[in-house]
Amino acid sequence: MTTTVPHLDPTRTALFLMDFQPAVLAAVADPDQALSRAHAALSWARSNDVQVVHVRVAFAPEDFAAVPELNKSFAPVAQSGFLADGSPEAALHESFEVRERDITVRKTRISAFASTTDVRELLRKQGIDTLVLAGLSTGGVVLTTLRQAADDDFGLYVLKDATGDPDPEVHRVLTEKVFPSQAHVIETGELQALTKTA
Repeated sequence: MTTTVPHLDPTRTALFLMDFQPAVLAAVADPDQALSRAHAALSWARSNDVQVVHVRVAFAPEDFAAVPELNKSFAPVAQSGFLADGSPEAALHESFEVRERDITVRKTRISAFASTTDVRELLRKQGIDTLVLAGLSTGGVVLTTLRQAADDDFGLYVLKDATGDPDPEVHRVLTEKVFPSQAHVIETGELQALTKTA
């Protein structure tokens, strides 16, 4: 850990656990490590009263119908009916316990800040201005959420070991060369030392 990484104020921070779903876990290079480190981050959030945000991609029938054929990523998903809301592949991984205070986000595009969600407004109402990102995949939801959140002036931390991608080289390039220009890229084990105590 470098001394240039600012400390986290738990009252102004949210942990985003993004797309930890069976269908997405099956596609990444090392799902067990990402899942294990995501649980470590969740334990940190619980012990420090940090707002937890669970994000998943899932489609209702009207969502499938609204995907245009021009959408290269999601047109095939809509045509196949994959990731239908209520299906096993679209559920949060069974190991995650969602508590009453947690925010749950169902999205129909890649970013957690997609126009189909209201998570940005929910966080602002709570005075949250800093996000800790964990998710699958690095080149998908993590990248797009980071870019949008940075443009919205959130402080950002990416948990390098609680993210993963189908292509390890994509993960490496993003976490080592791209993300550091907009976020602090850290290991999950650094969270507690970075946390301000009352």
